[in-house]
Amino acid sequence: MASTNSCTLELESKVSAPRKFRACVMDWHTLAPKLAPHVIDNTHHVEGDGGIGTIRHYNCGSAVPFNTMKKKVEFLDVDKCECKYTIECDGVETSTWNIKMKPTANGGSVAKVECTSKSMQANDMMLKAKESAAEMFKSVEAYLIANPNAYN
Repeated sequence: MASTNSCTLELESKVSAPRKFRACVMDWHTLAPKLAPHVIDNTHHVEGDGGIGTIRHYNCGSAVPFNTMKKKVEFLDVDKCECKYTIECDGVETSTWNIKMKPTANGGSVAKVECTSKSMQANDMMLKAKESAAEMFKSVEAYLIANPNAYN
């Protein structure tokens, strides 16, 4: 029987919320194979225009316990830097992600990431998801700091 687990992360960044959101959410399908090939090997567009209803297929790398992932955008507000999407791993819906990025007083941002996982291995999946999300945000931050004109 499948169990349900959830986790919340708050990740601070020196990068502004709009830049971080554009890189982490709107263009992750392009950046992931470059910044984290051990997590995402390659991606392709399935349907949609990038907004609500968009589906992208990801072929996963060696660092994750599944082969493929499909991500569907359920909610998107680019101006508020908020989104919600569902993920299927190897054809089974496994998680729902809510991401909200807010500006901080120092010009950076804080991302609040909430994930609910429903799978046979929910505890293991949640731990891997939490580690992957934190790694993803750190790698994007490093990329954006090294490339100050990207995603402006």
